[in-house]
Amino acid sequence: MATFMLKLVLPLLFLSMIPPKTAYAEFEQWCVADEQTTDSELQAALDWACGKGGADCSKIQVNQPCYLPNTLKGHASYAFNSYYQKFKHSGGSCYFRGASITTEVDPSYGSCHYDFIP
Repeated sequence: MATFMLKLVLPLLFLSMIPPKTAYAEFEQWCVADEQTTDSELQAALDWACGKGGADCSKIQVNQPCYLPNTLKGHASYAFNSYYQKFKHSGGSCYFRGASITTEVDPSYGSCHYDFIP
């Protein structure tokens, strides 16, 4: 009987020592360009994000991991997300005058990684 109890209790004791895994999946959000936005609105928002907005736009420069595809929508999406992740906890939003939307689908591709900051 004691052996049976040990076989039952030890695994439970071991499992209780494993810390729970933190799951962010239901809260993960990225900020990307809205498909409905005109090129002129995207360009203005991209210019602001990479300029006064303070987004890190270094990875969308030529020969960097997020430069290709070399599209306005792709570059704007990366810049919008950079700004959003950097400033969302201090009042920044994913708005850009309506040029962007949030998504729960990670937009990263190939060697281009879109940051997510919990």
